[in-house]
Amino acid sequence: MAEHTHVLFVEDDDVIREATQLALERDGFVVTAMPDGLLGLEAFRADRPDIALLDVMVPGLDGVSLCRRIRDESTVPVIMLSARADSIDVVLGLEAGADDYVTKPFDGAVLVARIRAVLRRFGHASGPDSAGPTAGEGGSMDGGVLHFGDLEIDTEGMEVRRDGAPVALTPTEMRLLLEFSSAPGTVLSRDKLLERVWDYGWGGDTRVVDVHVQRLRTKVGQDRIETVRGFGYKLKA
Repeated sequence: MAEHTHVLFVEDDDVIREATQLALERDGFVVTAMPDGLLGLEAFRADRPDIALLDVMVPGLDGVSLCRRIRDESTVPVIMLSARADSIDVVLGLEAGADDYVTKPFDGAVLVARIRAVLRRFGHASGPDSAGPTAGEGGSMDGGVLHFGDLEIDTEGMEVRRDGAPVALTPTEMRLLLEFSSAPGTVLSRDKLLERVWDYGWGGDTRVVDVHVQRLRTKVGQDRIETVRGFGYKLKA
């Protein structure tokens, strides 16, 4: 997977930037490393990388703002890097459109594993492998298109419409919606969503799920995905 995969890495600490670049290149990635956000934005527009690793605190244009600029132009996967694991850094990065985050200091093998997990998700945006789409109780299905009230999900064309208007989703948001639509009315725990959508074979931060659900709600309807306190979320058919 890593061969010819182009990574944009924006980090202002020279030691971290050079060491991480070397580690990623040893694993077969092609890396463009930049010391600030403005240069990172220029490199993104010039090179169109396959994935972006953005440190939160970089000069010129901070990582969160850079993530927003990238997300305005592309659905390329973004992983935020932060020296802090507090809610502010994590939530701001995820709300800006990041797909995941890694806390510094990080082990190189862990970072590579997270990159590969994100790339697998983006390479298989068609949703769950184990079960085909089903409308379930309260929904209907027509030629691969699921209908839930004013919401239409084309599971073959990977398109979503609401009241007939197209809804722009990132691949992560699409996988999340497909996971919900495969079992409408069924409560899915945060841990299960981390496993199925984020491809985590280990424990992950459930804030990643919460923020992505909130982002998805703004696009498909606040009432379409219901919170079941203490258990998780479910799609209302």
